[in-house]
Amino acid sequence: MEWHSHGINNNDLVTQLRQFDIIKSSRIEEAMRMVDRANYCHHNPYNDSPQFIGYGVTISAPHMHAHALELLKDNIREGAKVLDVGSGSGYLTAVMAIMVGKTGKVVGIDHIQELVDMSRKNVLKGNANLLEENRLILVTGDGRKGYSQEGPYDAIHVGAAADPFPEELVKQLKPGGRILLPVGPDHGTQWLEQVDKDEEDNVKRKKLMRVRYVPLTNKEEQLS
Repeated sequence: MEWHSHGINNNDLVTQLRQFDIIKSSRIEEAMRMVDRANYCHHNPYNDSPQFIGYGVTISAPHMHAHALELLKDNIREGAKVLDVGSGSGYLTAVMAIMVGKTGKVVGIDHIQELVDMSRKNVLKGNANLLEENRLILVTGDGRKGYSQEGPYDAIHVGAAADPFPEELVKQLKPGGRILLPVGPDHGTQWLEQVDKDEEDNVKRKKLMRVRYVPLTNKEEQLS
């Protein structure tokens, strides 16, 4: 994917993503219009490129967020349970919380308390109802181990590159569920993978495209 979808404000950004056919679903378009990226990214929020948010991590480019939502949209439906690993600034977590509706729930997990605190403040700026209605919860923990307290999940999104593949996340996926995650070493080849579990608990992994993400690691290594 190329970074063409820069906007002058949030609505313009989403319009550009739709015009370039990154966003195909009206549900995704509506949800992304309801979450102003500027509340979650303080530098160049409407540029279609990754931006640093502190603590050694970035917020992904808008086109990658939109692409992830398109791949997961059938699992991020009304009433679904979703896990967002490496939730960072809370942006994508909030968009998904809108998509699951009032009967669903999205869990955002990050291992850095300061990021979790920041993401909560970000959500309160324009999407406080998601927290008030318990559609969105933000927790501190090791995302490589998932968050079994709220599982199993219809969809799991991972926002950092896993190496090795996090088998514990597959255990927390419902039959019929889907995981989207980058896999590979920090300084090597990384692939965006789609992982599907069928109704008999058979698991299928599919490589989608080469990507570049910060590593899914522990707090000490991330801050070193």
